[in-house]
This record gives sequence, C-alpha cells and structure tokens, in this order.
Amino acid sequence: MKVSVVTPNYNGEKFLEKYFDCLGYDADYIGEVIIVDNASEDNSLKFIEESSFDFPVVVIRNNQNLGFAKAVNQGILKARYDYIFSLNNDAFIEKDCVKSMLNLIDGDDIFSIQAKMLQARNPDLIDDAGDEYNLLAWSKKIGENMRSDDYHHVFEIFSSCAGAALYKKSILIDLGLFDENYFAYVEDIDLAVRSQINGYRNLCCPDAVVYHVGSATTGSRHNEFKVKIAARNNVWTVYKNIPIPLKIINFIFLFFGFLIKYLFFTRKGFGSVYLSGLKEGLLNKSRVKKVEFKKSNLGNYFRLEYKLIANTLKFFKR
Repeated sequence: MKVSVVTPNYNGEKFLEKYFDCLGYDADYIGEVIIVDNASEDNSLKFIEESSFDFPVVVIRNNQNLGFAKAVNQGILKARYDYIFSLNNDAFIEKDCVKSMLNLIDGDDIFSIQAKMLQARNPDLIDDAGDEYNLLAWSKKIGENMRSDDYHHVFEIFSSCAGAALYKKSILIDLGLFDENYFAYVEDIDLAVRSQINGYRNLCCPDAVVYHVGSATTGSRHNEFKVKIAARNNVWTVYKNIPIPLKIINFIFLFFGFLIKYLFFTRKGFGSVYLSGLKEGLLNKSRVKKVEFKKSNLGNYFRLEYKLIANTLKFFKR
C-alpha cells in the first residue's frame, strides 16, 4: 500500500528542505507528494522545481490563498492513491511513520489515523495526539505538554488533527471532504463529527511520530484572525452537524461554553473579535450544508452524544 501525501503550502520555503528529507525515510510507502501552493510569495516553488526527490512531486498552484480546507481538498481530488496522508509543511516525520499508520488503518469502521505529534522544539513533549470535542463546543489537543513516553498504546480519539493524519480517500469523498467554507481551523473537528455520525472511528498511532513546529503559517497561538475564524467555525460545526433534539438537550452547555470562551478571550484582549466571529457564524450559517438526518444513523448519534458527555466530564476532572 502507498499513500498520497497532501500538503498545503503558504510561504513555507524555510521548512521544505527538512520536510522532504524526512519524507524520504518512508519513500517506499509514498506514491506521490502533492504540494498545494496558496500563492506563496517566497521561493517555495523555486526550491521544489530545482530539487530532486525519491518520489513523484505534484504541485498545484493557486493564484490566491484559498485556505487550508480548500487546498487539502484540491490535493485529495488530485490524488492517485487510496490513502491520503494530510501533513503540514512544518511537520517532519520519523522513519516508519507512514508504515505504522498504514498497518493500523485496516478495518471497515476506521476512517483516520492520527500520528503522535511531538513539539519540534521540545521533542520529549506531546504537541497533539488527536483532538477531543465536548458538549461546550470546545476542542482540546490530547496530551499537549505531556511526556511522549506516556503515550505508547493505540487508542481511540474523537478527531484526528489534519496536520498529520492518514485518511481513507473513499470515505473522505463520501463524507463530502473538508468544508471549504471554514477556510482554516475546526475543519478537522467538523469532519470527525460527520465521520462518527456515519459510524466511523478515529485512532491515534503512537508508533507514527511527527515533529511539529506549529503556527508556522498564521503566527501566534491567539491572534485576531484565528480567534474570529475559529469562533465562526465552531458555530457552524454545531449548526450543521447536531440535530435539533440534541441542540435542545445540549443548549445550556453550549451557551455556557460560548460564554466562557468570550470571557477568556476578553481577558486576552480579543473579546470583541470573538463576538464578531460568533455573529458571522450565526448570520451566515446558510453558507454551510447541514448533515442530513438519517434514521439509520440514530445509534451513531447516541454514541456521539455519549462521547461528548464523556469528554466534558474528562475536561472538568483534570
């Protein structure tokens, strides 16, 4: 089995040499690398054109920055292989990373495999071992700042982080790919919710190790762009995926979830930006396509609700 590696790139020239060198560790399992360039202004494309690699490299050139979700979808639709390895340009794999994920993705109910992402600047610590999502509409990196050695067994996660995750292309197509309206942020959580509505599972593979720099394209952990876009996309994720009965049941949790986030960002100086993101999400919710409710998925909705409750309890036990 081989994978199509799909990587959006925007002014990532400083990472590309190491990115490609590391992919060479697993060249036997890489059928192609698809770089989707979002109108980079640096020498990213020149570097690729002038370099030689151990695998075919396909470049898709956009004349403007179309965002992460659109770029990844372009790569998925171009891909020749049945497995898509979505990988950030500032994420560097260890040997046997791809092999380990491929060995784990067999099974009709498995949709995605998350690599164990370590902090590039402090590789003993976890950056992201998958994402949780709860009744408050909060997402959280699993294992962030915990020791890498504490995560050594395969385990089920709510969502794979698209910065280093292996997906089955056929299921991606069936689910409708990443929602391009999101541009960036929360698109992988949205995809994970849709996967679980349809009965699929997501796993973390600790043997698949990736070193991640983080915030290489959009800057710091909190900035106006991130806060506003993530707030909008969180509104859309609830609106499009959660059926009305569950919205009613979960309303009080959702209300306090958004309120606490507002208070948090107010302390950070981004309160008005966060509110503008919520407003944009509510006023423009017709832009996103709601997931069709099917009786055949009723059991999956109950399982989804159980996971949301469990993740909420887990959050407050910490």
